[in-house]
Amino acid sequence: MRGIFFDEDEARTAALALVKGGFAAEVTRERLSGEDDDEDHPWAVTTDAPEIVLELLVETYDGWLDLDEPEQAPPPPLPLPDRPKRIKRP
Repeated sequence: MRGIFFDEDEARTAALALVKGGFAAEVTRERLSGEDDDEDHPWAVTTDAPEIVLELLVETYDGWLDLDEPEQAPPPPLPLPDRPKRIKRP
């Protein structure tokens, strides 16, 4: 689970709060769309803390929560009719 922050100080403060709370936390620079420069890239705090703990920190330091949710399979297609519908005329 990751918390994303635009400010490095806020990311490091959130990570420090997690470590003080007994959780593992790592601060890394988030890459966007294969770009290689570091300007204006957000900071990611990766942790093993429960979702509610990270969510409170994200709200406090103006970031957002990035959950590692598995992709869901698309629903099966709807059945197609086997013949055209006939309109009854009076």
